[in-house]
Amino acid sequence: MERLNKPIIMTAQMGRAEHAWADGLRRRYFPPERNLIGAHITLFHHLPPQALDEIRSAVIAMTSDWPKPEAILSGLIHLGRGVAYQLHAPDLLAMRMELADRFAGLLIAQDQQVPRLHITVQNKVVPAAAKRLYDELSADFEPHPFTIHGIGLHYYMDGPWQDIGAWPFRGR
Repeated sequence: MERLNKPIIMTAQMGRAEHAWADGLRRRYFPPERNLIGAHITLFHHLPPQALDEIRSAVIAMTSDWPKPEAILSGLIHLGRGVAYQLHAPDLLAMRMELADRFAGLLIAQDQQVPRLHITVQNKVVPAAAKRLYDELSADFEPHPFTIHGIGLHYYMDGPWQDIGAWPFRGR
């Protein structure tokens, strides 16, 4: 793969059925002109491209050693101008924090914070539309298990993303 001088985004990869469900909601509710990428769970927003080898090695080692983390889709988040599903995944968060410690000198301020793991299905709409969708989706929401399959790396291409690779969790 060609190396690019573009920021690297790290995501948690959803199971196939979970991704189809979340991406369907995103296509339905996200403003089409702003929906440049599929549904995703961001772990890091901006890792430096010159550290790609170190980042990739860390991801490969982690996914080889760690089993799939247990996760629960736990509720909805009203974002003001959008809506997201909250993900409760303590083991995934622990993995992410371990990587944050390893990448300490490479992280932008946003990535130095403890993330609120989520899947955005609507953003950049007027607050009233976001509130309506939040109320609609909350009405019959029940927390349920959610499959996290692996970790993915992507180049940020000033809007869309270009995949670098994805690695499934294989540990026991």
